[in-house]
Amino acid sequence: MGGKTIIEKILGAHSGRQVKKGDMVDVVIDVRAARDFGGASVVKNIQDSGLGIADPDKTFFTFDCNPGGSDQAYATNQQICRAFARANGIGIFDIDQGIGTHIVIDRGMVVPGSTFISTDSHANILGAIGAFGQGMGDQDIAYAFAHGRVWFNVPPTMKVILSGRPSGHVTPKDVTLALLRRFGANGLLGYAVEFYGPVVDALGLDGRITLASMATEMGGIISLIPPDGEILAYCAGKSGRKVKGVFADRDAEYERVEELNLDHLEPLVSRPGHPEDVVSVAEVAGRKIDSVFIGSCTNGRMTDLGAAADILKGRRVAPGVVLKIVPATDGIWQEALAKGLWDVFKKAGALIGNAGCAGCAAGQIGQNGRGEVTVSTGNRNFAGKQGMGDVYLASPRVAAASAVAGVIALPDAIPARPVAFQKVPSADGTKKVGKSGETAERPSVVTGKAWVIPKDNIDTDMIFHNRHLAMTDIREMGQHTFGNMEGWKDFPGKAGPGDIVVIGKNFGCGSSRQQAVDCFKSLGIPLIIAESFGAIYERNAINAGLAIMAASLVQSEIRSGQRIEVNFKTGVIRNLDTGEMVQGNSFSDVQMKIYHQGGLLAG
Repeated sequence: MGGKTIIEKILGAHSGRQVKKGDMVDVVIDVRAARDFGGASVVKNIQDSGLGIADPDKTFFTFDCNPGGSDQAYATNQQICRAFARANGIGIFDIDQGIGTHIVIDRGMVVPGSTFISTDSHANILGAIGAFGQGMGDQDIAYAFAHGRVWFNVPPTMKVILSGRPSGHVTPKDVTLALLRRFGANGLLGYAVEFYGPVVDALGLDGRITLASMATEMGGIISLIPPDGEILAYCAGKSGRKVKGVFADRDAEYERVEELNLDHLEPLVSRPGHPEDVVSVAEVAGRKIDSVFIGSCTNGRMTDLGAAADILKGRRVAPGVVLKIVPATDGIWQEALAKGLWDVFKKAGALIGNAGCAGCAAGQIGQNGRGEVTVSTGNRNFAGKQGMGDVYLASPRVAAASAVAGVIALPDAIPARPVAFQKVPSADGTKKVGKSGETAERPSVVTGKAWVIPKDNIDTDMIFHNRHLAMTDIREMGQHTFGNMEGWKDFPGKAGPGDIVVIGKNFGCGSSRQQAVDCFKSLGIPLIIAESFGAIYERNAINAGLAIMAASLVQSEIRSGQRIEVNFKTGVIRNLDTGEMVQGNSFSDVQMKIYHQGGLLAG
């Protein structure tokens, strides 16, 4: 049998046997973690299966994907994880700590030769220090929480040598993008990759993290970088114990050996939609941008922030461009503060966020909008990953330069004056106005099936929950009507166009959200009858052209499913099934005018 690769040695040491590629082995996991993304599912799997926790001291939750719990799903997931952690003595890297994969390195919890798994698909970042890290699904993580081990198929190993002397403008991100250009999205599929050569030797910890972080984008299992003396000393200092590296044997058997000469490498960028679609920055220079994100597990280290600060110092972000900066960990946040980087960034006009995944996770600092062009230092630019816009992947230097220029730009080619957005006149040079003249199409008498909801004080959060407030297309709003009101969440599936809603007192109290009106228009509801309306809601409904009438109809004999006829001019409401008559408030002249023209802005 030939010599062993790094992955074979690590998995062999943690399975208690000699291993080779293709072996299926049970691997002891030194540290296991679940994020706020996926953590709740891990908890559910454990609870549903009646399992316990093998070693709470080696088990953690990390709230790094969306630390702020900016939507109900993440907030709920975090609460589930908190409760489970308290009950089982499990640690939490809470919302102020940052990205879990970086924390376990910087706190010495994982050292060269260790094993680590997480629900984070970039757990293979641990290869930067010569450790094994792997992202896994919820069931895998649940099993590891309960048993301290998981099965693993020993992968083949590829040896990649990075030779040459890149120019001083080239960063570790450019080296990584060069690998993506060479291997594509699946060129490393199923491989553990060992990196060697003078380019690798010159990388510090931060650069090695960048290189290791994008193995996933090339299909690789992990990028393993043998630790040098600097890395070993760092890990020993953080862990407080003697640390030894794991190195491949001289006669290790590699599936493939590849060499990439980087002598003439120039700054690179990935075009939107595909991380592997890599071209030179010069090829896309001048493309107008809307926003820039600097951070992520790939480029959120101190070296990355320092590179951006060098460019931003004494400069301002271009007019109309938004710059967001988020460090990988709280330790880096504190160091950047102490070294004055936050002052540089704030004076430049940047938004500085709490440590975490940020732009890659989309929720922490917001997403980009439809048509928005973003330069990001993240590792993925799949369609929809960071929002609805187009995302270019680049180094912190190129990202910072582009933020100042207002266009994609090389750091040594920032224009003297930023490129500003231009006003775009309408095609015919005229102001667009809304439609009018709908009087004949909007009846003053309507009939429809009643939905009786005998509740008072139904607020706008019950009608249309705040998690959907970013929605602007009325056609999409109807599905969320009463989505936060117990017993009525299925209303959109039952109600039909022409139906009339009958409700109690103070309907629509609370916030001023227009969506709480427009959701009924989306469903084709022509009329809401309530004993009284919230003041803002009443105005919103009238101005939107939604017919509303005040009447004590809940106290009448009317029942859901009965048909009623309502005259807006007289205020008379007639139950067509029973003949009962109820007097409501007729429309004022103002309300009638706005209703007939189809809304305040349609006139």
